[in-house]
Amino acid sequence: MAAAGKLWVVATPIGNLDDLSPRARDVLGKVDLIAAEDTRHSAPLLRHFGIATKCVALHEHNEREASGDLVRRMQDGVSIALISDAGTPLISDPGFRLVRTAREAGVEVSTVPGACAAIAALSIAGLPSDRFVFEGFLPVKSAARKTHLESLRAESRTLIFYESSHRIADALRDAAQVLGERQAVVARELTKMYETVLAGTLAELATRVERDADQQRGEFVLIVTGSNEDGDAIRLSEGKRVYDILRRELPPGRAAKVAAEITGAPRNALYSVGDGASDT
Repeated sequence: MAAAGKLWVVATPIGNLDDLSPRARDVLGKVDLIAAEDTRHSAPLLRHFGIATKCVALHEHNEREASGDLVRRMQDGVSIALISDAGTPLISDPGFRLVRTAREAGVEVSTVPGACAAIAALSIAGLPSDRFVFEGFLPVKSAARKTHLESLRAESRTLIFYESSHRIADALRDAAQVLGERQAVVARELTKMYETVLAGTLAELATRVERDADQQRGEFVLIVTGSNEDGDAIRLSEGKRVYDILRRELPPGRAAKVAAEITGAPRNALYSVGDGASDT
């Protein structure tokens, strides 16, 4: 029986090709197969370094089906490197199912670390970096985006988001409306020719990006300071907001009970804003 193969999770550049480490080049050149998020996107990078290893596609639409086959091949002795279009695989990119399936099957999984846009942006933002939470991409539609941001209002850790060019202005405006006048940084096109890093309040950044078409091009990391508000005050504020919505359809007591279950705010404090009816 052939010795088991291995899965390498390899970080690739987020812009500047010189950020591909010598170890990453060595691994990509020696493995039997490269599983790439988009083989067409990765081809120029591999050609640049003279890497001729065969590639197969592993993306969000085929990962569930392809992972089993790739793991069976590794069990038969094939070594595979996983790469995404840019940066570290699995960080808002495909690869989780493959890594999990490989580990469950006893296949060895090793990392070749390198670029990650979220960490790169955090390192130059000048915002608190001792505790942070990565939230990936915000929801596409404004209502869902605001709801998600509301759920993060009490989060005291620094918030890190990815955002696309056609949503960055709207995302900043929604964040300013929900999170208030917090300090934030927008890092655009990191390590590339047109890299820019803008700092200010969320409202200031929203206005600046809206007025400058150049600041709406490329790939973005949005970093926002965490909340310094009292957690109880935030829960009460959110509870009252939810109560006001539910009160349109429910008796006060019932609305207060449901709002308290949703937000964690004290039921009595919410009920006191209603009409004082004794229903439950």
